[in-house]
Amino acid sequence: MVHARPMPDDAGRLVAYYEDFARRWAHGTSPLYEEWAAGIAANPDMIMRIGSLPPRLRQANLLFAAARWEGAPLNEYARWQSWLVENWDAVVATASVRATQTNEVGRCATLMPVLSRIDGRVALLEVGAAAGLCLLPDRYTYRYASPAGVHDLHPADGASDVVLTCRIDDARDAPARMPHVVWRAGIDLSPVDPADPDAIAWLATLIWPGPDHDARVARLRGAAAIAAADPPRVDTGDLLDRVTALAAESPAEATLVLFHSAVLLYLDAPSRARFASLALSLGERLGRRVVWLSNESAGTYPEVDAQVPADADTAHRFVQSVDGRAVALAGQHGAVYETRPFRNGATARDDA
Repeated sequence: MVHARPMPDDAGRLVAYYEDFARRWAHGTSPLYEEWAAGIAANPDMIMRIGSLPPRLRQANLLFAAARWEGAPLNEYARWQSWLVENWDAVVATASVRATQTNEVGRCATLMPVLSRIDGRVALLEVGAAAGLCLLPDRYTYRYASPAGVHDLHPADGASDVVLTCRIDDARDAPARMPHVVWRAGIDLSPVDPADPDAIAWLATLIWPGPDHDARVARLRGAAAIAAADPPRVDTGDLLDRVTALAAESPAEATLVLFHSAVLLYLDAPSRARFASLALSLGERLGRRVVWLSNESAGTYPEVDAQVPADADTAHRFVQSVDGRAVALAGQHGAVYETRPFRNGATARDDA
């Protein structure tokens, strides 16, 4: 006998989440994921099915990657949904032991405009570090394209095999030098070993299908090889519990940069507020200079969203902030960095 699944209490919120994923994130960058997400949003049976899962397993990125890991065909929604229903238990089992740890190394290109302007020694502390690929910004080559031309930046020992390209709207944002990194460490609930082929294969599966993303897989594998040769320290733990103690281990004479990308959206609102308070007070508690560099999607911090110009396009972009001050729109995969909206005195949002 087949028992009907009850509609979850937050069904409307789940529908809105998948609609937003399709419209705001997958649209124009991954047609297949856009179709899958929109199909789920319009399908009450799938909403009930997904709504029966623990909140962590409802994430589109995790569900889609787990399905692909188990062999889901990259087909139109109807055929994919039939496969998913037939293989539901296996997909849920995979999602239960995996996590959304994309570790997009391309984001380093949007961190560099801030990091390169910090004088003296720099200590890097990343929360949600996964394999630590973004803890190695000084080991990649960068190519910035601006209205004034192309600017390349290489590591001190020469050009890297991993080249990160980024379009900037203001030539003044092109980094003139690499940061002098003297210490680096990360925190993650489930650190990833960059030398583990299975772990890197999972990170590759988390990259969305589509021509816009093919180059990301090659970048990931290249960066993982660099990390495997000299792995950065990534501690296991909760970012709220571990960040202060780990920060205290960094060299006192270095400027500590506490940073993250697409991490805080996985916390609830009270936890995000707690982290913001912790980050903003960390320098005072440690008695030294601390820079809080955040790359998060709009909606993570209303106080930061309120600083974004009303006409700014935040699709496929994070709002980058430094110590709680919005400074740029950063492409979710590092391909775009825009600061002009914050330099032109545009009107901030009224509804943030």
